Amino acid sequence: MTSLHGWRPLALDGALAAVVAAMLSVIVLVTPQAGVLDLAAVLVGSLTLVAWRRAPLVPLLAGTACMLVFSVHAQPGPPAAFPVMVAVFSSVWAGHRLLAAMASLVFLGATLTADLATVTGQSPKDIVQGTILLLGWFLASGVAATVTRHRQAYLEQAEQRAAEAERTREEVARRRAGEERLRIARELHDSLTHSISVIKVQAGVAVHLARKRGEEVPGSLLAIQEASGDAMRELRATLEVLRDPGAPGDPDDAGDSDDTGPLDSRLDRLDDLVDRARSTGLTATVTVSGERHELPPEVDRAAYRIVQEALTNVSRHSGGAAAAVRIDFGGDELVVQVDDDGRACVDAPPVPGVGLLGMRERVTALGGRLRAEPRPEGGFTVRAELPLGEPT
Repeated sequence: MTSLHGWRPLALDGALAAVVAAMLSVIVLVTPQAGVLDLAAVLVGSLTLVAWRRAPLVPLLAGTACMLVFSVHAQPGPPAAFPVMVAVFSSVWAGHRLLAAMASLVFLGATLTADLATVTGQSPKDIVQGTILLLGWFLASGVAATVTRHRQAYLEQAEQRAAEAERTREEVARRRAGEERLRIARELHDSLTHSISVIKVQAGVAVHLARKRGEEVPGSLLAIQEASGDAMRELRATLEVLRDPGAPGDPDDAGDSDDTGPLDSRLDRLDDLVDRARSTGLTATVTVSGERHELPPEVDRAAYRIVQEALTNVSRHSGGAAAAVRIDFGGDELVVQVDDDGRACVDAPPVPGVGLLGMRERVTALGGRLRAEPRPEGGFTVRAELPLGEPT
């Protein structure tokens, strides 16, 4: 495309030069006093117009000299001035106003002198009037070039202002987004951190008292204690990212000052995730097929989060249903599927919530496919196909 745009002006300039050369060649042929020298001058002066955009001084100097030779010798009249007017336009447009004015005065003065010295069929008054008319055309050419130059400068300035305004809008948008992130971080900290801390502390106290009395600690209480600790780590990691979006890492990988070790939201913690779901009373099985290998971090996290959200939905909405988790390691993609035998049916599908929307966003960002729908035999299925290459 760039090559076409580069050749198009050159082709137009070549066509202009060819048309002018052909027109003036005809005038040379029908002018009795014109000869071979005049034809050569016309051809050279016309062909210099090919360079009027890229080298405007070439047609101004060389073209004016050639057309001056033709005009003084053959006296063809106004047509000989056309290439000079084009050269004057290009020179003024390029900023060479003084040279353009001098070339115009030299051409008009020499032509006027030659015509007055060899008056044949015209009166001196008519010759002067014709020269004044040509002078008006030269002035119009210079004015048109000046207007074109200023208009081009105005358009360039307008483009620069538009680009600057766009940069300003982007900066304002980034600043507002940063302010909104800080506001969300404050709201999350004020509303959730305290509540989760209370849950964690109370669960820890209950576990401590039960063990102190020699009683068996209920599994659900241990699950609450562990889940509250994980929730606190994730919340603090999320708050760190919201407050400093340029910081390296991911909320899933961030550590915590109160708990040992990072929260590793990856498939190597899948057994812990399923055990925690079982501690709440959910019957869950895990099947891993294919040759297990290292996954891209974003695929690993997305797979973990999809299983986590699916098991959470089964516990909340399926009324004691059993869940089957299947992980299939393939060469090009990772398949994550969670099926349950709960109450969902094809005739009355559940309304998608924020969790399913988050799943879909994760999968779409990785260029994968997600299917979340009731199964024909009853229950619900979530199937995510995650490509292992770069997202498209």
